[in-house]
Amino acid sequence: MPKVQPFPQPPAAWSRPWWWAAAGFAMLVVVGLVAPLTPLAWAGGVAYLVVSTTLLSLGLRRRGTVRFGAANAVTATRSALVGVVTALVVAAFGGGGSTALLVTIAAFALALDGVDGYVARRTASVSELGGRFDMEVDAFLLLVLSIYDARFLGWWVLSIGLMRYAFVAAAWVLPFFARPLPYRYWRKVVTAACGIALAVVASQLLPAVANTVLVGTALALLVESFGRDVLWLVRMNRTGPRLVSPENAPAHDPGRARDESR
Repeated sequence: MPKVQPFPQPPAAWSRPWWWAAAGFAMLVVVGLVAPLTPLAWAGGVAYLVVSTTLLSLGLRRRGTVRFGAANAVTATRSALVGVVTALVVAAFGGGGSTALLVTIAAFALALDGVDGYVARRTASVSELGGRFDMEVDAFLLLVLSIYDARFLGWWVLSIGLMRYAFVAAAWVLPFFARPLPYRYWRKVVTAACGIALAVVASQLLPAVANTVLVGTALALLVESFGRDVLWLVRMNRTGPRLVSPENAPAHDPGRARDESR
């Protein structure tokens, strides 16, 4: 059996979170040269980069490290792209930005979503922190895209971006909502479908009716996915803990599969 070659790790300097925040800022500068960014758009993009990187740094520090591996480097790249998307969305409400740039960058961020999990498995660097980082980047990308699309379809589209945060808020009131969930690959499929649907609507290539049907279908899938998790949590809260087989090992977060974490 041929020996599997180790996946290349990023250089030590580039394994520190703030370097990736700096890369995101450089992306903002380049985008600003191509499409006008309002001061508020700059503030939104930079705020996302600073807050997300600060939270990631605190998570790494709690685990006794300040560096991350190749898989988290991929997620950090996606996070930098999400910072740029955030700035472009804010700029759009002020008459600036560029739809073509926004859709292109969002598409790159969505395409990279499956890469970090693959790299994590190749490098045997699965961790709870990596999975949480990946999930939060996904959740925020869906939120900003749904805000952008609300201009075309109405504010009901925000339900896609806010559903993850509503789930988290529910856990503050009902602690059993924070219970680890069994692995379901379907969650990953639904997240990807929602991201693609929102990006397509943002491009405005389809007629309004088709956009409504597309996003409505994505919302229905998301409601089904979260609804199934809620029913499982309620049932488990009533019946108490039970043993979970290895193949159904619980995920640490409701939106991500165990094998997607780093």
